[in-house]
Amino acid sequence: MTAAGPSEAWWARVPGPVVDAAVVAVAAADVLFNLAGSSVLAQVMATLACTVLAARRRFPLAVFLLTLPASLMLDIVFAPFAALFTLAERSRDRRLLTVCALLFALASAAPWPLDDLSAHERTWTAVYFFYTLATAAAPVLLGQLVQARRDLGHRIVEIEEAREHERLLHSQAVLARERAQLAREMHDVVSHQVSLIAVQAGALQVAARDQDSRDGARTIRSLSVDTLDELWHMVSLLRASGGNTTELTPQPTLADLHKLVATSGIDTELTGELPSDIGTPAQRAVYRTVQEALTNVRKHAPGARATVHLWHEPGFFGVTVTNTPPTRSSLPLPGSRQGLIGLAERAELLSADFQSGPTTDGGYRVALRVPANGDT
Repeated sequence: MTAAGPSEAWWARVPGPVVDAAVVAVAAADVLFNLAGSSVLAQVMATLACTVLAARRRFPLAVFLLTLPASLMLDIVFAPFAALFTLAERSRDRRLLTVCALLFALASAAPWPLDDLSAHERTWTAVYFFYTLATAAAPVLLGQLVQARRDLGHRIVEIEEAREHERLLHSQAVLARERAQLAREMHDVVSHQVSLIAVQAGALQVAARDQDSRDGARTIRSLSVDTLDELWHMVSLLRASGGNTTELTPQPTLADLHKLVATSGIDTELTGELPSDIGTPAQRAVYRTVQEALTNVRKHAPGARATVHLWHEPGFFGVTVTNTPPTRSSLPLPGSRQGLIGLAERAELLSADFQSGPTTDGGYRVALRVPANGDT
């Protein structure tokens, strides 16, 4: 977003210091043409007005106010115009801009030195005031136009990114639904066959005469039961979440968290660690919790920073994802509003505790707490 694209206006690609030097040079030329017969004080004020223009990007209001004395003492327009344009480009307070335009018109129209005027001169001073005020509207409107164009450019980039993200989610959802259907079909076929193997192994374990045969049958039966349990867990999870999982096989694990955080497009810090021996279902739950939390930050809290904290203690382990308040308004993106519900159902299958809600500082917090004996 910071690099200049091929369609960007050429003046937007000119380095800032070059533009500042050109502005100061033009203002100095404007002053030189109007210095004839001026006092030392006027010359000092004019020099100050030209010099401070170099800092107009950082202190636009202060720079504009410093150009007003020179406008009062000399017939110069460029320095206050440049300062007023920069202020209008960066400020969203229209009342402030109106007051500044009035101050510029007053400084330009008032006589110097300030003394009594005849009725005729007061009339022309008032006319010149309104004429200058109308002229001051040009840099104000132009600065507001540049500001609106910049905001629109940022919004277009955000909309394009959101559309690309939605297209990716849609394609992944289609594939996920196909995978869920295949998993259910596989469950209907494979579970029946594995159940028969477990029953036959149990019968063989009872009927076998030697210890080796009984041990072999016990092993076969144990593996069959474990296979059925894992198959049931997978299908139950797919049904509980409505088949809306968006990752392709193989299923993600804790090893994929670093890549998820790095490619989230959010300023995210990953802290802490989890034991390496936790079960695969629990690893998937942790990964999905982080994925859904970061997706919600991207959609509903643009500009926010996020922290992913992995933790473990005797008997429990889990993850906590918190984010700061958004720094700009979010886009009205469509959503199913089922992500957090799916995470809660996934946690329930693990006998885990899932919590989510706003924080006291205006951010949001998502937390998963898994019992160590329930992660298999």
